Amino acid sequence: MLAVATWDDFAALVEANNGVWGGCWCMGFHPEGVGAGHTAEGNREAKHRHVTRGTVRQVLVYDGERCVGWCQFGTPPELPNIQNRRTYDRGAGEPPDWRIGCIFTNSKDRGKGVAAVAVAAALEEIKRAGGGVVEAYPEQTAERPPQRGAYLHTGPEELYERYGFTRVRKIAKWRWVMQARV
Repeated sequence: MLAVATWDDFAALVEANNGVWGGCWCMGFHPEGVGAGHTAEGNREAKHRHVTRGTVRQVLVYDGERCVGWCQFGTPPELPNIQNRRTYDRGAGEPPDWRIGCIFTNSKDRGKGVAAVAVAAALEEIKRAGGGVVEAYPEQTAERPPQRGAYLHTGPEELYERYGFTRVRKIAKWRWVMQARV
């Protein structure tokens, strides 16, 4: 888990990957968000504050001593920001118990199953915390032209299908709300 004791491992991974997608530091889903008025350094400081306060839930994946990826999860109040929010809100019913935010794999470790390990670990943590309805917002990759890896920050749809997630509704041309009960 991302915690004060593992911060340096997480930070090394983020720094080795240009701050993750140009300086997000995995803050996009947090209440502070990213974008206009935010800098990479500000995002780093905000993430560190979450870690020191214990207001972040994020499993880390290691290859030996080296952190190679993660999966962020939390309750909707902990992770209120999602892409395509307006469309999401138009069709929203009951809020889920949990959300899976971003998934990240070190650029040199992609294609080795890191994301699958991260999602499985996040689902185990959710189960340990009481479970319930878990929502994710992956990208559709089938029937779509190949894309750069960065667009997959929420993971590909087929990753979630492995864990019993099913499509609930479309919120963008290639993005779906998927849910599973854990």
